[in-house]
Amino acid sequence: MRQLLLGLNAKQSPDFETFVVGRNAEAVHLLMQLGQSVALAASGGRAATVHDRFVYLWGESGGGKSHLLHALAKAGHGRYIPADAASDAFDYDPAVRLYLIDDCEQLPEREQVDAFNLFNEIRERGGCLVCAGDRAPAQLAVREDLRTRLGWGLIYCIHGLTDEEKVDALAQAAAARGMILSPGVLPYLITHFDRDMQSLSAMLDALDRYSLETQRPITRPLLRSLLQMEIQERTL
Repeated sequence: MRQLLLGLNAKQSPDFETFVVGRNAEAVHLLMQLGQSVALAASGGRAATVHDRFVYLWGESGGGKSHLLHALAKAGHGRYIPADAASDAFDYDPAVRLYLIDDCEQLPEREQVDAFNLFNEIRERGGCLVCAGDRAPAQLAVREDLRTRLGWGLIYCIHGLTDEEKVDALAQAAAARGMILSPGVLPYLITHFDRDMQSLSAMLDALDRYSLETQRPITRPLLRSLLQMEIQERTL
């Protein structure tokens, strides 16, 4: 059973196909186009258009901003830069055409300077920059010059899914797997486990495997048993 739970922690690499769009269709479409454009430019095709070069995503934690940045890095062969990255991660490289800075609200003071300098390098020498934070640029508690730069390009609020949208998305995923869920399983899951879709999807996979291994139907008692084991696993 321990092997089953360890499989839960091995989350799939985020990509656009696994992102539940919800109310973010425009932003996701733009990012997919940007990734394709950058990848094409890297292979000698048409470069990304100027108005797509700087994009800022904001919204509450768990809404999918990091998922989108990782998906874009994968699609456009970009460099993903977390807020706690080493300073040299912000160095400009002519071979890199796409940079993605996550959790801008958490950038230390030195890295704020590095991010500002990187923005200017990209503006002067080419490339694209997509950043994400938990609030709109004007509300970020960062250097004024960086805050101004982050507000220059396209800005999208990434809306988290409602509970109903999460249930619908998980129900569709379960149906695609041929899973038969007892009533109340999915509402119970989203109120008793991590609320981001990547974690919920991973738990749905684990629940499917657990049901097959134990030869038990997927009911709330089965889910409670699996959740309890997951809690015990996290405390070890």
